[in-house]
Amino acid sequence: MKYGAILLFVSIWYSAVIGDEWLRSVPEFELTDHLGNVHTLKDYEKYELAVFYVQGVGCPIARIALPNYREVRDEYASKNIAFTMFNSNIQDNLMRISREADEFGIDFPIMKDEGQKLAKALGVERTAEAFVFDPETQEVLFRGPINDQLGYETQRNNASKWYLKDALDTILAGGQINIDDVPDSKGCLVAIFNN
Repeated sequence: MKYGAILLFVSIWYSAVIGDEWLRSVPEFELTDHLGNVHTLKDYEKYELAVFYVQGVGCPIARIALPNYREVRDEYASKNIAFTMFNSNIQDNLMRISREADEFGIDFPIMKDEGQKLAKALGVERTAEAFVFDPETQEVLFRGPINDQLGYETQRNNASKWYLKDALDTILAGGQINIDDVPDSKGCLVAIFNN
């Protein structure tokens, strides 16, 4: 009986501590995108929700997932949700990002996360991860892959699970996401530097 109580306590503590650590909040920011436009957190306050996708120049998984991200944006076009990308790779500058956007027809703004402020605040580890947050509270409500179509050295013809769509539906209906049900994103490593 004692061990059951200890396990329950550890489980609750782990969920509270790790869950809070996994879902953070979006900090104030001022970042320039590849088109020369400056974005701040205040710009997103007019939206019900905002979705940020982690982009990386040359990352095949992030590139292949673009049509899926576009599909979600188009499906939720009437729901007052902002869809944006950000790049935190230190080796990628705005010129490289712009070339990538032109070459692959990326029709989302791609903010350059100078100093990796967003990446550090959100705990970014890989590209091709989506973050859904409430612009008013700055609280991250979901983080994870768009769907289950892509993995390391694997690619399904069609996705069987749409994590991002399910999350948006749940949040818009007033529910909460159980982050334990969401797998880690598969993408290219984003090296985070502490300085």
